[in-house]
Amino acid sequence: FLVFTFFNSDGLATVFVESTPLILVGLSAALAFRVNFWNIGIEGQIFLGVIGATLIAIYNIGPNFLRLPLMLLFAIIFSGLWALPPAFLKVKLKINEVITTLLFNYLAFYFVLNQVYGPWKDPVDKFPHSEQYEIHERLLKIGWEDVSSGIIIVIISVLITWWILERSKFGIKSKFCGINPSMALAIGLPVSYITLVSAISSGAVSGLAGFVIATAYEYRLTPHIALGYGFSGIVIAFLAGNRPFAVVFVSLLM
Repeated sequence: FLVFTFFNSDGLATVFVESTPLILVGLSAALAFRVNFWNIGIEGQIFLGVIGATLIAIYNIGPNFLRLPLMLLFAIIFSGLWALPPAFLKVKLKINEVITTLLFNYLAFYFVLNQVYGPWKDPVDKFPHSEQYEIHERLLKIGWEDVSSGIIIVIISVLITWWILERSKFGIKSKFCGINPSMALAIGLPVSYITLVSAISSGAVSGLAGFVIATAYEYRLTPHIALGYGFSGIVIAFLAGNRPFAVVFVSLLM
Protein backbone atom coordinates (compact mmCIF):
# COMPACT_ATOMS: atom_id res chain seq x y z
CA PHE A 1 0.00 0.00 0.00
CA LEU A 2 2.71 2.49 0.97
CA VAL A 3 5.01 1.63 -1.95
CA PHE A 4 2.32 1.82 -4.65
CA THR A 5 0.82 4.98 -3.16
CA PHE A 6 3.78 7.14 -2.21
CA PHE A 7 6.69 5.66 -4.21
CA ASN A 8 4.91 5.26 -7.53
CA SER A 9 4.34 8.10 -9.97
CA ASP A 10 0.77 7.08 -10.82
CA GLY A 11 -0.15 6.53 -7.19
CA LEU A 12 1.35 9.80 -6.01
CA ALA A 13 -0.40 11.70 -8.82
CA THR A 14 -3.70 10.16 -7.74
CA VAL A 15 -3.08 11.31 -4.16
CA PHE A 16 -2.61 14.89 -5.37
CA VAL A 17 -5.70 14.70 -7.61
CA GLU A 18 -7.90 13.42 -4.79
CA SER A 19 -6.48 15.77 -2.16
CA THR A 20 -6.88 18.96 -4.24
CA PRO A 21 -10.61 19.47 -3.45
CA LEU A 22 -10.17 17.96 0.03
CA ILE A 23 -7.69 20.69 0.96
CA LEU A 24 -10.14 23.37 -0.16
CA VAL A 25 -13.11 21.95 1.76
CA GLY A 26 -10.83 21.52 4.79
CA LEU A 27 -9.87 25.20 4.56
CA SER A 28 -13.54 26.09 4.19
CA ALA A 29 -14.48 24.24 7.36
CA ALA A 30 -11.49 25.70 9.25
CA LEU A 31 -12.50 29.28 8.37
CA ALA A 32 -15.98 28.71 9.78
CA PHE A 33 -15.06 26.60 12.81
CA ARG A 34 -12.52 29.23 13.85
CA VAL A 35 -15.40 31.46 15.00
CA ASN A 36 -17.65 28.60 16.16
CA PHE A 37 -19.80 28.79 13.05
CA TRP A 38 -20.53 25.11 12.45
CA ASN A 39 -20.81 25.05 8.69
CA ILE A 40 -22.46 21.75 7.76
CA GLY A 41 -23.47 23.20 4.40
CA ILE A 42 -20.21 22.72 2.52
CA GLU A 43 -21.77 20.35 -0.01
CA GLY A 44 -24.54 22.83 -0.81
CA GLN A 45 -21.97 25.57 -1.24
CA ILE A 46 -19.97 23.35 -3.60
CA PHE A 47 -23.15 22.81 -5.63
CA LEU A 48 -23.73 26.57 -5.81
CA GLY A 49 -20.14 27.12 -6.91
CA VAL A 50 -20.55 24.63 -9.75
CA ILE A 51 -23.91 26.19 -10.65
CA GLY A 52 -22.26 29.61 -10.91
CA ALA A 53 -19.49 28.24 -13.11
CA THR A 54 -21.89 26.23 -15.26
CA LEU A 55 -24.13 29.25 -15.76
CA ILE A 56 -21.24 31.06 -17.46
CA ALA A 57 -20.37 28.01 -19.55
CA ILE A 58 -23.87 27.16 -20.74
CA TYR A 59 -24.84 30.68 -21.74
CA ASN A 60 -21.39 31.50 -23.16
CA ILE A 61 -21.02 34.68 -21.12
CA GLY A 62 -17.93 36.69 -22.01
CA PRO A 63 -15.18 36.08 -24.57
CA ASN A 64 -13.37 32.75 -24.63
CA PHE A 65 -10.19 34.01 -22.96
CA LEU A 66 -12.23 35.40 -20.02
CA ARG A 67 -14.58 32.45 -19.67
CA LEU A 68 -12.55 30.55 -17.05
CA PRO A 69 -11.89 33.63 -14.82
CA LEU A 70 -15.61 34.48 -15.01
CA MET A 71 -16.52 30.92 -14.02
CA LEU A 72 -14.14 31.19 -11.06
CA LEU A 73 -15.61 34.55 -10.02
CA PHE A 74 -19.22 33.39 -10.26
CA ALA A 75 -18.43 30.19 -8.36
CA ILE A 76 -17.01 32.21 -5.47
CA ILE A 77 -19.86 34.74 -5.48
CA PHE A 78 -22.67 32.17 -5.67
CA SER A 79 -21.27 29.97 -2.91
CA GLY A 80 -20.31 32.87 -0.66
CA LEU A 81 -23.81 34.33 -0.89
CA TRP A 82 -25.30 30.88 -0.25
CA ALA A 83 -23.56 30.85 3.15
CA LEU A 84 -24.88 34.31 4.05
CA PRO A 85 -28.51 33.52 5.07
CA PRO A 86 -27.58 30.88 7.71
CA ALA A 87 -24.91 33.23 9.08
CA PHE A 88 -27.38 36.13 9.19
CA LEU A 89 -29.98 33.96 10.95
CA LYS A 90 -27.36 32.97 13.53
CA VAL A 91 -26.12 36.44 14.42
CA LYS A 92 -29.51 38.19 14.28
CA LEU A 93 -32.02 35.57 15.45
CA LYS A 94 -29.71 33.07 17.22
CA ILE A 95 -30.97 30.25 14.97
CA ASN A 96 -28.70 27.21 15.09
CA GLU A 97 -26.52 27.18 11.99
CA VAL A 98 -26.12 23.40 12.08
CA ILE A 99 -29.80 23.10 11.14
CA THR A 100 -29.89 25.92 8.58
CA THR A 101 -26.68 25.01 6.75
CA LEU A 102 -27.76 21.35 6.65
CA LEU A 103 -31.15 22.29 5.19
CA PHE A 104 -29.46 24.52 2.63
CA ASN A 105 -27.64 21.41 1.36
CA TYR A 106 -30.98 19.93 0.38
CA LEU A 107 -32.16 23.14 -1.24
CA ALA A 108 -29.00 23.27 -3.36
CA PHE A 109 -29.20 19.57 -4.24
CA TYR A 110 -32.81 19.74 -5.39
CA PHE A 111 -32.11 22.86 -7.41
CA VAL A 112 -29.32 20.95 -9.17
CA LEU A 113 -31.75 18.08 -9.85
CA ASN A 114 -34.26 20.56 -11.26
CA GLN A 115 -31.64 21.93 -13.64
CA VAL A 116 -30.07 18.69 -14.86
CA TYR A 117 -33.47 17.02 -15.37
CA GLY A 118 -34.82 20.19 -16.94
CA PRO A 119 -33.30 23.16 -18.78
CA TRP A 120 -29.64 22.14 -18.34
CA LYS A 121 -29.99 18.47 -19.33
CA ASP A 122 -27.27 17.44 -21.77
CA PRO A 123 -28.82 17.81 -25.23
CA VAL A 124 -26.41 15.23 -26.67
CA ASP A 125 -26.78 12.10 -24.52
CA LYS A 126 -30.01 13.15 -22.67
CA PHE A 127 -28.56 12.03 -19.32
CA PRO A 128 -29.23 14.11 -16.16
CA HIS A 129 -26.13 16.27 -16.24
CA SER A 130 -25.20 19.49 -18.01
CA GLU A 131 -23.42 19.54 -21.33
CA GLN A 132 -19.63 19.31 -21.21
CA TYR A 133 -17.55 22.43 -20.81
CA GLU A 134 -15.59 23.61 -23.83
CA ILE A 135 -11.80 23.25 -23.86
CA HIS A 136 -11.28 26.92 -22.92
CA GLU A 137 -13.60 26.37 -19.92
CA ARG A 138 -11.38 23.72 -18.35
CA LEU A 139 -8.31 23.95 -16.12
CA LEU A 140 -5.13 22.84 -17.87
CA LYS A 141 -3.27 19.67 -16.94
CA ILE A 142 0.29 20.22 -15.75
CA GLY A 143 1.65 17.17 -17.60
CA TRP A 144 1.81 14.72 -14.68
CA GLU A 145 -0.94 12.12 -15.10
CA ASP A 146 -4.31 13.76 -14.27
CA VAL A 147 -2.93 16.49 -11.99
CA SER A 148 -4.35 19.85 -13.06
CA SER A 149 -3.43 23.49 -12.57
CA GLY A 150 -6.04 23.46 -9.82
CA ILE A 151 -3.12 22.60 -7.56
CA ILE A 152 -1.89 26.19 -8.09
CA ILE A 153 -5.27 27.47 -6.89
CA VAL A 154 -4.92 25.28 -3.82
CA ILE A 155 -1.43 26.56 -3.00
CA ILE A 156 -2.56 30.19 -3.32
CA SER A 157 -5.67 29.48 -1.21
CA VAL A 158 -3.62 27.84 1.56
CA LEU A 159 -1.17 30.75 1.70
CA ILE A 160 -3.92 33.39 1.74
CA THR A 161 -5.92 31.50 4.38
CA TRP A 162 -2.80 31.02 6.52
CA TRP A 163 -1.99 34.73 6.35
CA ILE A 164 -5.56 35.74 7.20
CA LEU A 165 -5.92 33.32 10.11
CA GLU A 166 -2.42 33.43 11.56
CA ARG A 167 -0.94 36.84 10.69
CA SER A 168 -3.72 39.39 10.10
CA LYS A 169 -5.60 41.43 12.69
CA PHE A 170 -8.84 39.86 11.49
CA GLY A 171 -7.41 36.40 12.18
CA ILE A 172 -6.42 37.34 15.74
CA LYS A 173 -9.86 38.81 16.38
CA SER A 174 -11.62 35.79 14.89
CA LYS A 175 -9.58 33.45 17.10
CA PHE A 176 -10.55 35.46 20.17
CA CYS A 177 -14.20 35.41 19.10
CA GLY A 178 -14.05 31.65 18.76
CA ILE A 179 -12.40 31.08 22.13
CA ASN A 180 -14.57 33.44 24.17
CA PRO A 181 -17.32 35.27 22.22
CA SER A 182 -18.83 36.82 25.34
CA MET A 183 -15.54 38.40 26.36
CA ALA A 184 -14.88 39.49 22.76
CA LEU A 185 -18.25 41.22 22.71
CA ALA A 186 -17.61 42.80 26.10
CA ILE A 187 -14.36 44.45 24.95
CA GLY A 188 -15.99 45.81 21.81
CA LEU A 189 -15.04 43.36 19.07
CA PRO A 190 -17.61 43.19 16.24
CA VAL A 191 -18.46 39.52 16.80
CA SER A 192 -21.44 39.52 14.41
CA TYR A 193 -19.42 41.10 11.62
CA ILE A 194 -16.50 38.69 12.12
CA THR A 195 -18.89 35.72 12.11
CA LEU A 196 -20.59 36.91 8.91
CA VAL A 197 -17.30 37.49 7.09
CA SER A 198 -15.92 34.13 8.22
CA ALA A 199 -19.08 32.30 7.12
CA ILE A 200 -19.11 33.99 3.70
CA SER A 201 -15.39 33.26 3.28
CA SER A 202 -16.00 29.63 4.19
CA GLY A 203 -18.75 29.39 1.59
CA ALA A 204 -16.56 31.07 -1.03
CA VAL A 205 -13.74 28.54 -0.51
CA SER A 206 -16.28 25.70 -0.81
CA GLY A 207 -17.35 27.21 -4.12
CA LEU A 208 -13.72 27.33 -5.15
CA ALA A 209 -13.54 23.59 -4.45
CA GLY A 210 -16.60 23.09 -6.66
CA PHE A 211 -14.98 25.13 -9.41
CA VAL A 212 -11.84 22.98 -9.31
CA ILE A 213 -13.79 19.70 -9.30
CA ALA A 214 -15.97 20.81 -12.21
CA THR A 215 -13.35 22.44 -14.43
CA ALA A 216 -10.47 20.03 -13.76
CA TYR A 217 -12.16 16.62 -13.61
CA GLU A 218 -15.92 16.47 -14.19
CA TYR A 219 -16.23 19.16 -16.92
CA ARG A 220 -19.95 19.57 -16.18
CA LEU A 221 -22.59 19.89 -13.46
CA THR A 222 -23.75 16.52 -12.11
CA PRO A 223 -26.03 15.61 -9.17
CA HIS A 224 -23.23 13.75 -7.39
CA ILE A 225 -20.43 16.28 -7.89
CA ALA A 226 -20.38 17.45 -4.24
CA LEU A 227 -21.53 14.36 -2.40
CA GLY A 228 -19.19 13.26 0.39
CA TYR A 229 -16.96 16.33 0.41
CA GLY A 230 -18.82 18.19 3.15
CA PHE A 231 -18.24 15.77 5.98
CA SER A 232 -14.73 15.05 4.74
CA GLY A 233 -13.98 18.76 5.12
CA ILE A 234 -15.37 18.74 8.66
CA VAL A 235 -13.19 15.77 9.66
CA ILE A 236 -10.10 17.33 8.07
CA ALA A 237 -10.60 20.67 9.83
CA PHE A 238 -11.07 19.01 13.22
CA LEU A 239 -8.02 16.77 12.84
CA ALA A 240 -5.97 19.76 11.64
CA GLY A 241 -7.05 21.95 14.53
CA ASN A 242 -8.27 24.57 12.00
CA ARG A 243 -4.65 25.27 10.95
CA PRO A 244 -4.19 25.74 7.18
CA PHE A 245 -0.86 23.92 6.78
CA ALA A 246 -2.11 21.05 8.93
CA VAL A 247 -5.19 20.88 6.66
CA VAL A 248 -2.85 20.16 3.74
CA PHE A 249 -1.11 17.35 5.62
CA VAL A 250 -4.35 15.73 6.82
CA SER A 251 -5.92 16.00 3.34
CA LEU A 252 -2.96 14.20 1.76
CA LEU A 253 -3.26 11.40 4.31
CA MET A 254 -7.02 11.30 3.76
